[in-house]
Amino acid sequence: MSKAFASQADLEEKKVTFSKLSEHAYAYTAEGDPNTGIVVGDDAVMVIDTQATPVMAEDVIRRIREVTDKPIKYVVLSHYHAVRVLGASAYKPEHVIASEDTLAMIRERGEQDKASEIGRFPRLFRNVESVPPGLTWPTITFTGKMTIWLGKLEVQLLQLGRGHTKGDTVVWLPAERILFSGDLVEYDATPYAGDAYFTDWPKTLDNIAALKPAKLVPGRGAALENEAQVAAGLEGTRDFISDVFASVKAGATAGKDLKAVYRETVEKVRPKYGHWVIFDHCMPFDVSRAYDEATAHRDPRIWTAERDVEMWKALEG
Repeated sequence: MSKAFASQADLEEKKVTFSKLSEHAYAYTAEGDPNTGIVVGDDAVMVIDTQATPVMAEDVIRRIREVTDKPIKYVVLSHYHAVRVLGASAYKPEHVIASEDTLAMIRERGEQDKASEIGRFPRLFRNVESVPPGLTWPTITFTGKMTIWLGKLEVQLLQLGRGHTKGDTVVWLPAERILFSGDLVEYDATPYAGDAYFTDWPKTLDNIAALKPAKLVPGRGAALENEAQVAAGLEGTRDFISDVFASVKAGATAGKDLKAVYRETVEKVRPKYGHWVIFDHCMPFDVSRAYDEATAHRDPRIWTAERDVEMWKALEG
């Protein structure tokens, strides 16, 4: 292989920032590594996305305990990817919440995804031996919308459409107009689209924009702390998804094979997006999924550790 597989060469530790967005909302971010959101209510705490291992989650818990001693009652999974869910046990929550679509994906491909992601991101699965055997299973599921009251604080869990996965959930604080988007929105970080719905994703971003968030915590990248930054995050994510899919669809329609389409697409989009975090990691997976969607596979195929390596060799070897 001409370059290291996925993020196996990414060994540099990132600086963590714990940002207070309001009386109730905090963002745990780390220079483009996966983010965690925290909502502190009157009587309990909600965590949105858990970090990749219980040992890594302990640092989130330490930051939470610097601002509140209220119990961590809820963990919300914005989607099913292992890097987002395998730290859940550290919080000892009363409930783990996910959409029904996310539960379906855990059942369908949770084990394969776990093995695939651990192989791709060794640094992000630090102390992976601390992950309990098996998968992270929700104890509560919902479809469309669920409202949770943390005392007097209203927290809405919303499915606004498919994008990063079919099960994407956002967490919305309507009184403060703060949104936790999961990987539906990224900021200065390359969207991973290996399980995506390219055709649906821009509309889902429009649905997020329609809420008019004043602040937004993306899946990766710094917290967006004003409306101009929120608009930039939405626009950047939308442009990347649209640009990649347009290039791939044009190549597929012209009858070109995946490798030719991959090379053309990377060449087209690198000038605009190549400086974003994990660009080289994501592009083979993103173009492969886009090519599938533009040709014969409306729904994403399951990534396994074996399929990962086979694809990487075919496109990067």
